[in-house]
Amino acid sequence: MIGDAISHAVLPGIVIAYLLTGSRASIPMLVGAAASGMLVTYFIQFFNKKVKLQQDASIGISYTFLFAVGIILISLFSNDVDLDQECVLYGEIAYVPLDIMTWNGMNLGPRQVWILSATLILILLSVYLGYRKLVLTTFDEAFAAAIGINITFWQYYLMAGVSLTTVVSFESVGAVLVIAFIVGPAATAFLLTRKFANMLKLAVALGILASILGYYVASWLHGSIAGAITTVIGLEFTAAFIYTRLLHIIRRNKSLENKTLTQV
Repeated sequence: MIGDAISHAVLPGIVIAYLLTGSRASIPMLVGAAASGMLVTYFIQFFNKKVKLQQDASIGISYTFLFAVGIILISLFSNDVDLDQECVLYGEIAYVPLDIMTWNGMNLGPRQVWILSATLILILLSVYLGYRKLVLTTFDEAFAAAIGINITFWQYYLMAGVSLTTVVSFESVGAVLVIAFIVGPAATAFLLTRKFANMLKLAVALGILASILGYYVASWLHGSIAGAITTVIGLEFTAAFIYTRLLHIIRRNKSLENKTLTQV
């Protein structure tokens, strides 16, 4: 749920970036949002590790504080800030093709496609280079510390990736869909496999499938693209849950049958 926290905590960074630059261009907004995203990440880690608050309490306190600061800034400078909360927090995929990037008069396509593609490459490279240490520090901190791995660095490394992904994504797809993508495919993959490498690949495949199906469902129903994709993600999780429960029942029945035959 850190993605949820970041998607709300970016509000003060965006407002401050606008006040300083007087522009709603993507780069200043992303810089301001990224700064707020990293700040809430620091707060969460600080409250959890230093103050010894539970993770959920740390998240709740951090993002509500920064979100409230953003609301106050908007209310104080409402005459100077041409922003509203809904515009800041919720994107719309259908509008992405309207924001075109040009270079020397050449149409390069939607700006968000370039930004998100660069983010994808950076995240993939980061996971590839730090895979072993990320896994160790995430699942077995004691062992990682025992072999000399800097746990704090790798925790911030992971949170920085989450922060960057959330910040560059929410402008185009919206906060709700960002959270759905962070949580849904991973939770679904967790139901279907226990091998972490397979879980990563399966989560990516489920996310891509949900994007494709959700888009065509939205086109068919003439409805919200983000809403349709989120619904498909929920249906994927439901299907995986039903499948795993049925598989568990079948295996249990077979085990009981084998036990009965052995006794006979």
